Amino acid sequence: MIYITRRERFNAAHKLFREEWSLEKNEEVFGNCSNPNWHGHNYDLYVTVKGHVNPETGFLIDLKRMKEIMVSEVIDKLDHKNVNLDVDFMKGKMASTEIMAMEIFNVLKPFFEGENVLLHCVRLHETENNYVEYFGD
Repeated sequence: MIYITRRERFNAAHKLFREEWSLEKNEEVFGNCSNPNWHGHNYDLYVTVKGHVNPETGFLIDLKRMKEIMVSEVIDKLDHKNVNLDVDFMKGKMASTEIMAMEIFNVLKPFFEGENVLLHCVRLHETENNYVEYFGD
C-alpha cells in the first residue's frame, strides 16, 4: 500500500453562528468567528489517496487527474466564495473547518473509488497553526 497527497489552495469567507441564538450567545461561543460581517481564510487542502502502484505506469494515480477532480469538485466551488451562502455541499451546515473537511471528504470519496485507489484522508488547514484531518467514518 502506498499513499500520495496533493495540495490545492483556496480563499473563502465564512462565519460561525447559529440563527436560533442571539448575537450575544453567538459571540460568547464563537468569539470573533461570529462576526456579522464575515471573515476569511487562505485554506490549504491536502487530499491523500492510497492503493497499489499500477505496474504499467508506475503511478498510484495520475496526479493531473487527481488535480482535475479536486479543482472541479471542491476548489471551484469554494475559492473566493462565502462558505455559508455559496457552497452547495455546505448548505444548512455549520461552516467550521471540521465540518468543511468532513463534507469535502464526502464529496471526493466517490470520485476515487473507481480510480483503483481509495480516498484516505482530507486535511484542511485554516491557518498555519490550525488544521483538521478527516479519515471518513
